Amino acid sequence: MINKTLVEEFLLLGFQVDHHYRVLLFIFFLALYILTILGNLLIIVLVCTYRKLQSPMYIFMSNLSLADIIFSTNIVPNMLVITLKERPTICVNECIAQFFFYGMLGSTECFLLTVMSYDRYLAICNPLKYTYIMDFKLQQILLAVSWVTSATVTLLPVVLLHRLYFCGPSVIDHFFCDLDPILDLSCSDTGIVKVETFISSIYVVLLPFLVVISSYVRILLTILKIPSTESRQKTFSTCSTHLLVVCTYFLTIITVYSNPSKTYSSNAQKVRSLLYTVLTPLFNPVIYALRNKEIKNAISCLMIQFISVINYQDKTPNSIK
Repeated sequence: MINKTLVEEFLLLGFQVDHHYRVLLFIFFLALYILTILGNLLIIVLVCTYRKLQSPMYIFMSNLSLADIIFSTNIVPNMLVITLKERPTICVNECIAQFFFYGMLGSTECFLLTVMSYDRYLAICNPLKYTYIMDFKLQQILLAVSWVTSATVTLLPVVLLHRLYFCGPSVIDHFFCDLDPILDLSCSDTGIVKVETFISSIYVVLLPFLVVISSYVRILLTILKIPSTESRQKTFSTCSTHLLVVCTYFLTIITVYSNPSKTYSSNAQKVRSLLYTVLTPLFNPVIYALRNKEIKNAISCLMIQFISVINYQDKTPNSIK
């Protein structure tokens, strides 16, 4: 029996800075969030609109953009409220729900990046069999497995969290409900949750990372066998963008979670968490837009069509007159 009063709300401290700096942070985070949403929506619109982008690689990319949009929306709007509000609170169930979507979408991105690496491996190392193997059915299976498995893997720790008691203190020195800060507030035995999440992290992060590394080692070995220098550069350029996104994503995860959980109270840890929760979803569409030739061509076509529509609307009243 727990004889202490159970906590119903957590106090999220966010960034402990002066009020004037809070306003600047709010404007900065809001701008980044808007750019993130617009950038990832642009990728989805382009993939859905242009036939040249309706290949497996870009379909997987659009799913990654969708995951980034939901991931950012799960974290940033609440972070904006915390930035301006004096004593922002969140109920325990809402906090655990935020962690669920945070963990599920983070896991989904790991699996999607792994699927995209496998797709590039097939396209470069087995080009003659690529269309036969990576057919529409396999694409749907890979996408379904990525989303459903992520939700399933994250659901178990969430169920275990709901069984914990929170008796106080109730202060989370962070800007969102991550797992370690929640566990630090529990007056129950959290050993089972920690063991389960450690095992899950092997399946969600380590194994996908090894698959990605293995895929790109084989890709690089295949590229090196190409006799023509120009052909090697052209082949490598088709997967270099994805490799950059993969490196950015996994390196940020390692940077954020390589330190002990006790360091979560430091502002340095909050800044490191911003890399993963705010900047990475913004970087993905920017990297694709700047380095992918087909994406850049699609953006150019979209801009030309947009300008043509505006010019047509401007000229229509004159023609009527």
